[in-house]
Amino acid sequence: MNNQTKRELKKQDQFVSLTERGIHWATENQRQAISYAVALVVAIGLIVGGYSWYGHRSTAAADAFGQAMQIYVTPITTPDQQLAPGTKTFDNVSDRAKAANPAFVAVADKYGMTPSGKMAEYFAGLSYMDEDQTASAEAALKKTSGSWDSNLAALSKQALAHLYQQTGRDSQAVDLYNELAKQNASAVPAGLAKIELAELYQSEGKSVEANKIYAELKDKDKDAEGKPGPAAELATEKLNPRPAAPGQPLQ
Repeated sequence: MNNQTKRELKKQDQFVSLTERGIHWATENQRQAISYAVALVVAIGLIVGGYSWYGHRSTAAADAFGQAMQIYVTPITTPDQQLAPGTKTFDNVSDRAKAANPAFVAVADKYGMTPSGKMAEYFAGLSYMDEDQTASAEAALKKTSGSWDSNLAALSKQALAHLYQQTGRDSQAVDLYNELAKQNASAVPAGLAKIELAELYQSEGKSVEANKIYAELKDKDKDAEGKPGPAAELATEKLNPRPAAPGQPLQ
């Protein structure tokens, strides 16, 4: 396996969700971002129906954004996967991003003042990350990280934190995770931000700091009935890892 193939496989593994790295809860976060974007497109017509000019632009932006999203959620296939004739697919994440990114950028540039334009800027940042265009990704995500929409801002900060980790800027990632934990947006709950911060510390060999966060979540993350929340359950697994099956690496 050559270096380019290894690099591509690594990118695909990283993208499965913005927050994967073994976090089942975080796998849903990427889906939530996409669902949030789709719901926003549907809602635009209701919100701006009384404003003809703005409504026209918002509807046009929503349509264009929806087309870009169709590209972005196109399946990635493997050589042995059986598909119906004519099914649109991509061979890898990078190729899909190259197709979707110009569409997102076009929506953001043309309709930047609309909700769909803001969401397009965010997804442009994600697709830039998929292409390893880190400078462009950072610029796009910084724009949306200051959005009035707290969920869009939180998702953008989370993506930026991942970008900073990938580019060796852990201290900046730590700052963002702490900020997200305080913000506690529905798209990126405080518990998720703390779990990701703890995993960053673990990757740096700072087990004491990581275990302190896990222990706090285990004790304090509870629902209204006092049952452990998703962060508490994951923290418990991190503190008490299960033995690996024969031939499998330890968690």
